[in-house]
Amino acid sequence: MKRRQALRDLVAAGTASGALAALGGRLPAGAAQARPQPAADAPVDRVKLSMLAMQREAWEQGVATQALLEWGDRDMVVRMAHGAVLRIYPDGRLGQVSDNHGVTDPAANGEGVLFAARATGDPVFQDAADRMLNYLLKTAPRTADGTLFHIDHKPQVWIDSMYMAPPFLAVAGAPAEAVKQVEGIRRLLWNPKSGLFSHIWDDGKKAFERKAFWGVGNGWAAAGMTRVVRALPEGMRSERKRLIGYIRQVLDGCLARRRPDGLFHDVVDDPKTFVETNLGQQLSYTIFRGVKAGWLPKTYLREAEAMRRAARSKVDELGYVRDVCGSPTFEKPGTATEGQAFFILMEAAARDLGV
Repeated sequence: MKRRQALRDLVAAGTASGALAALGGRLPAGAAQARPQPAADAPVDRVKLSMLAMQREAWEQGVATQALLEWGDRDMVVRMAHGAVLRIYPDGRLGQVSDNHGVTDPAANGEGVLFAARATGDPVFQDAADRMLNYLLKTAPRTADGTLFHIDHKPQVWIDSMYMAPPFLAVAGAPAEAVKQVEGIRRLLWNPKSGLFSHIWDDGKKAFERKAFWGVGNGWAAAGMTRVVRALPEGMRSERKRLIGYIRQVLDGCLARRRPDGLFHDVVDDPKTFVETNLGQQLSYTIFRGVKAGWLPKTYLREAEAMRRAARSKVDELGYVRDVCGSPTFEKPGTATEGQAFFILMEAAARDLGV
């Protein structure tokens, strides 16, 4: 009985101030004595409820879980991990509610599943995390140099993968592979002249499927590399320094195209595309975490606050973050689970920085 109560205390305990990525894949000492649950926050509470009402696909489940973990809703993280494990493919891919061909998207669930394993002691969660890791390391399709494809029916590398797989690899005991994936994706998609990432490389055609500098894609890259940096072990200082340099480059490339209203165009360098909300949230998250950790100068905070104000103005009375790159087709402004999740991630990072 005492053990059950201890586990309940652990799951419900304090704010996930660093989340699993910041813990290097382990629970902190004395987690059961951590801070109490964060106080109610009306905008975040509304955004969270709407997020949970709309999330479905593997990446949606994953990024929603990460948002809950960083905000501090640890009991909800365990529930979300249960859902991801409930719908695990035989090959280890987590949270697969439909055959959307995702290779790296399912790995976004990995951090939450690992947290659930360590918070509850239930071996089902650890087995699922191990299976997800094994899929990425041994089974998933990839380029000749080992860079993971984003989908299993076309030989394509997408910038989305920068967020989906490397952070889980870093916390699951494969930090060198996490860095390798960042480097491989960057090698194919980075455009040094613009300081931005293209969206999709087709390795079969040896050509871009979509060369455009998609805003949310660049946000996936900045936030994904940030999560990797937070998880790298102390001994990987040179790799950490290199990734921080990459983050600053994409931050600067995006911020050079920021609109006066704090937002960006859907294709960052194309003013004919619609004005989009989520990239600002993703970059604000990146800046707040980088300043908090000391690897970004405080001069970036002015930009983060401008983007945060713009995003907060987009939250409606039901908690939907409006005018993000909208699901399910991502061709026009609307709502999306990742838009909801990154509002929470942004707010968690701002709270932890004390701004």
